[in-house]
Amino acid sequence: MDMPKPDAAVLARRDRIVAGLLDILPVDAVIHDPTETRAYECDALTAYRCPPLAAVLPATTDDVAAILRLCHAEGVKVVPRGAGTSLAGGALPTEDSIILGVARMRDVLEVDYPNRFIRVQTGMTNLAVTGAVENDGFFYAPDPSSQLACAIAGNIAMNSGGAHCLKYGVTTNNLLGVTMVLMDGSVVELGGAHMDAGGLDLLGVVCGSEGQLGVVTEATLRILPRPEGARPVLIGYDSNEVAGECVSDIIKAGVLPVAIEFMDRPCIRATEAFAKAGYPDCEALLIIEVEGSDEEIDAQMALISAIARKHNPVELRESRSTDESARIWLGRKSAFGAMGQINDYMCLDGTIPVSSLPHVLRRISEMSKDYGLDVANVFHAGDGNMHPLILFDANKPGDLELCEAFGADILKLCVEVGGCLTGEHGVGVEKRDLMHVQYAPADMEAQLRVKDVFDPKWLLNPAKVFPLDATESRRVA
Repeated sequence: MDMPKPDAAVLARRDRIVAGLLDILPVDAVIHDPTETRAYECDALTAYRCPPLAAVLPATTDDVAAILRLCHAEGVKVVPRGAGTSLAGGALPTEDSIILGVARMRDVLEVDYPNRFIRVQTGMTNLAVTGAVENDGFFYAPDPSSQLACAIAGNIAMNSGGAHCLKYGVTTNNLLGVTMVLMDGSVVELGGAHMDAGGLDLLGVVCGSEGQLGVVTEATLRILPRPEGARPVLIGYDSNEVAGECVSDIIKAGVLPVAIEFMDRPCIRATEAFAKAGYPDCEALLIIEVEGSDEEIDAQMALISAIARKHNPVELRESRSTDESARIWLGRKSAFGAMGQINDYMCLDGTIPVSSLPHVLRRISEMSKDYGLDVANVFHAGDGNMHPLILFDANKPGDLELCEAFGADILKLCVEVGGCLTGEHGVGVEKRDLMHVQYAPADMEAQLRVKDVFDPKWLLNPAKVFPLDATESRRVA
């Protein structure tokens, strides 16, 4: 179907804005041909698409400031974009907005090993940060599954975590400072090369703010010495609930593994067909990794194995070599790609208390039968950050809507048991209408007022995070 053509006034405004952007940036950094802007019409939540007015690819903080000054003066909405890996529609444009991508901002600006930090431009990928320091025995701890592709900018926007966040925390626990450009083009510095800068914790406000407050162009990140060693153990169970009880008991015992990952039978089968990691035939699988010296690892493994055996595992396989460790992790790291080969799916992101895992897994199974849609569970069990994958047929009328309703009920369940709507994917457009489930009107108003202070015209990342009816009076036409 042909897209409707914009009227003359819209075209004239677009031409004026594009001309202004071309005065600031090189020609190849301003993408405005409608055919080319389609590459930016969605992020990893591909159910929703909308080509932007234009996309720009700045190379420096000064470039970003100049772009935002122009857009502020013209009243143009701006959607910040890292690598476009958001699963919540966090970088979804509107037709009257421009995409501001940081993909060309990939430089390492400073490395300080004695003080354990690295300062980078935020277009740098997550994995590249570790790559910049690993030869000197250091690493960057947050490791989302998309770390090969996702940008530090997006990690900061969504407060990303990953498999190893149980021990090392999520992005906010490893972010020391940022350079951020406000919507009017002002450049601000928050935090610095040390933990807990004085004054208001504005850095804590910015991390996880989903591009609502400013565009983060540079970040100072905490780096850590690589541990002496690490060892995973694979544990199979004949039910999801029993595996959840094992996780809960490990946490209760005071053990702090570096990671506890969970996969259920549908995910195990898909990853075995895809990666052939040698996983057992069971209903639920745990991958638990500990690190430290050989003595520390042995002591932790002994306690974890003792707890696991109380729940009668189908299999308990402790790694004894680098190759075995790689094979234990192979399926888990391939899980999302493996599921994508067999079905359309929607990946959710909600967080619950670890003690509620057995109950929540049981309720998800019951809801799956009620909705008639299969679910595969793969998630960071140690901190209760769940990622149910709801399988549906994108070509079947009504299936997407049914999937979204099922997903909404799962997220409501997360809040009901004392958790929250998101752990690391953010709210974006996916969960904005569920915000009232978690927040009372007074809580929502407090968040809206923070947005008012940083972006009075409400031009940054429009139609995200907050329910549209809550923001109608604040948005500037």
